Amino acid sequence: MSGTVDDAAQTGPLGMRPFFFCGIGGSGMLPLAQLAQGFGHEVAGSDRSYDQGRTPEKFQWLAENGFTMFPQDGSGVVSANQTLIASAAIEDTVPEVARAKELGCKRMTRAELLAELFNDAGYSIAVGGTSGKSTVTGMIAWILADLGHDPTVMNGAVMKNFVDEANPFASARVGSPRIFVSEVDESDGSIALYRPTIGVLLNVSLDHKSIEELRTLFGNFLFEAGCAVINMDDEESRFLAGRATQKVTFGIHHQSANITVEPESIEQGALSIRAVLLDNRSKEVFPLDLPMPGLHNLANALAAIAAMSAAGIEIARSVYALSRFKGLARRFDVVGTSPSGISVIDDFGHNPEKCAATLRTLKATEGRVIAFFQPHGYGPLRQMGDELAQTFARELGDDDITIMCDPVYFGGTVDRSEGTERIIKLIEDNGGSAEHIATREACGDRMVELARPGDRIVIMGARDDTLSAFAKSVFERLK
Repeated sequence: MSGTVDDAAQTGPLGMRPFFFCGIGGSGMLPLAQLAQGFGHEVAGSDRSYDQGRTPEKFQWLAENGFTMFPQDGSGVVSANQTLIASAAIEDTVPEVARAKELGCKRMTRAELLAELFNDAGYSIAVGGTSGKSTVTGMIAWILADLGHDPTVMNGAVMKNFVDEANPFASARVGSPRIFVSEVDESDGSIALYRPTIGVLLNVSLDHKSIEELRTLFGNFLFEAGCAVINMDDEESRFLAGRATQKVTFGIHHQSANITVEPESIEQGALSIRAVLLDNRSKEVFPLDLPMPGLHNLANALAAIAAMSAAGIEIARSVYALSRFKGLARRFDVVGTSPSGISVIDDFGHNPEKCAATLRTLKATEGRVIAFFQPHGYGPLRQMGDELAQTFARELGDDDITIMCDPVYFGGTVDRSEGTERIIKLIEDNGGSAEHIATREACGDRMVELARPGDRIVIMGARDDTLSAFAKSVFERLK
């Protein structure tokens, strides 16, 4: 293997240049800003949501914790010594970009800065795949922290085990720069920037790129990893396994994988899942009791355990740590259950595979499902709309219903000719029950009107920090 996590070497100091984050409140930008500040950099930023007064508690926390906030008018970019961190998609007309260009500031994307920090670590673990990255990253981070390894972590979701008063937005954890754990993104191709000690591949399916492009990106990712951890249940991942020079495999259904489970031992509950884990290399068995529901989370746990095994950590210690894993915000996050037994779940599902995993988890136990879905853009809806419609029609039953509002739109020149109406018709054409209601607020009214005792209401969508508040508001209206 590629050495153990105990062998992680201390890295040299990074240049302490100041950073300016354009869109600092975003789910990807905020944790990276936390890491940059934690590593000693001066950090300032701006955000359109800050100017619009959205999620004020987040920006108040940033301001109170040493992040200098500016309106998005270019006033925060004042020196050529600053490095502008901005999405590659942001136009040159954005004031920060124009000002940085005028001053001659260096510009980096979020992924470029993250890869620089990640690749400087002595021991690095990258988690890739179309679905499950954030959960597996959180699981690995918790195992390492529970065992005293003090990892630095970059994640795309709030990790509940690390939330405290000092860090309520714990999608990042500032630890030792020697050990770095991060999810890595294929949607923009930036996965190619990382050189991990251990690279985890969870699955390969349609999301932002074609399957052909994904095969190239993920195949190269496995090749570059010192040791690859591969999901043998996923056909595409299994196909790419030959690109790895060293590997540890896992799978629920692929019984010859290094790390698997005894199929007859699986017990699914409404909020948990249990199984007997089998290490085919040593023939040892371990009871795994995971306080999260769904077969997809069992697979996520196997991925984390396999990665830790590759890092030299005993399976028994990983299994014990995961029995106390609290999960992630917006990953089958139960907001609450009303006195009449109606539950509301907040979930990040936004592509066919993620939505299918959530819906299957709900359908594994009794109760009608009211599934609300907010498309995260017109482009993604156009690209994966057919598969999304098939997912909702296939996974939900005759009594269940899907409710969708219009896609998220923050401005710009995106083609809006194809919207939610087309997806609703496709769901109905495939035998499902669905309604299009243009505004999210009206969708909330409809769900409260429809809900009856024993129902589960799931709020799904991405790229909108206000979805959790919406889920809470729906719950608070239930009797």
